[in-house]
Amino acid sequence: MILGLFPELSAAGGVQRAGRLTAAVLASFAEERGERCVFLSLIDPQGTLPLRIGSREIAFTGFGRSKGPFLWAALRAAFMGPSLVVAFHPNLAPVAAAMKMFSPRARVITFAHGVEVWTPLNPLRRWSLQRSNLVLAPSTDTVRNLVTQQGVAEERVRKLPWSLGPEFDPEVTLCAAPRIPDGFPGGCIILTVGRWDAGEAYKGVDHLIMALPLLPDGAPEVHLVAIGGGSDMPRLVQLASQCGVERRVHFLPFLKPEELSSAYDFCGVFALPSRGEGFGLVFLEAMSHAKPVIGGAHGGTPEIVEDGVNGYLVRHGDVAQLADRLQRLLTSETLRRRMGAKGREKILRDFTFTRFSGEFTALLRGLLAS
Repeated sequence: MILGLFPELSAAGGVQRAGRLTAAVLASFAEERGERCVFLSLIDPQGTLPLRIGSREIAFTGFGRSKGPFLWAALRAAFMGPSLVVAFHPNLAPVAAAMKMFSPRARVITFAHGVEVWTPLNPLRRWSLQRSNLVLAPSTDTVRNLVTQQGVAEERVRKLPWSLGPEFDPEVTLCAAPRIPDGFPGGCIILTVGRWDAGEAYKGVDHLIMALPLLPDGAPEVHLVAIGGGSDMPRLVQLASQCGVERRVHFLPFLKPEELSSAYDFCGVFALPSRGEGFGLVFLEAMSHAKPVIGGAHGGTPEIVEDGVNGYLVRHGDVAQLADRLQRLLTSETLRRRMGAKGREKILRDFTFTRFSGEFTALLRGLLAS
């Protein structure tokens, strides 16, 4: 049996989307080996739930944030002698470590994502992470923090960048006839996508709002569309009012995949000037639509955004620099097209689901053969 432990699978968000990619590969790998595959999700609603990734439908069990039943289900699975346990977040590493006590032959893989490993974890999580057979990270920056901040042995860490999913095929994206999402404004659009929680204010949506008044007046008028939601929304709405740009800042809820695809089609520039991205799947999505991107010059973003090639990197908090890079792109269609084409080339070369699936499967085979 192959067992996957996930914090959450069905919701929006980069970690959740990456979890779905991982679940798809694990399900295919288990099928190839003739093994059963079981997925447990701590946060998703209680019960057996369906999950569709591309053309594949997978069942998983949600526990509605009930930690006791989640742990008990994992320990019961341990007595069935799983060959592989995958913990999709360092916070779940202690559960995988407990399972290994009852099933010593099981191999354990733990995934790390970014900001959660920038500072030392609590002793139990750190100890459990260090004892994983393999720890996977999406960027060189996260690999470095696993070694320096968490004390994981270098030989146990591998870099495995995320990709677009099979349902986000770049070839299909540009050929589809887009429809303007409800609430989408006219004019020249700066798009950003994410979870706007108070604990994730580092994503820089506030800096995009503050940059708007610094952009020169022009026709068409420049608007910021922020797709997502979270506990930081009241502050962001108030900031837009204080900056005098509330009419040009549009907050839209999380969209269905086809609506989000259209939002990328209708924007001029995608921007997420964050200081805390371990990777940034939203950059890949924008690049698949041949859009130039602006990201923070921190974390894992520089491994996706090549400054001056497929977009720009900016210092977190430097609103003047952010406004300058936005102006360069918004005033030159030639520059937008050139950078967008470079981004799409990078997607097709480095970030396909076929590449991710092949690399991850090779790591799984190697681990179980060792």
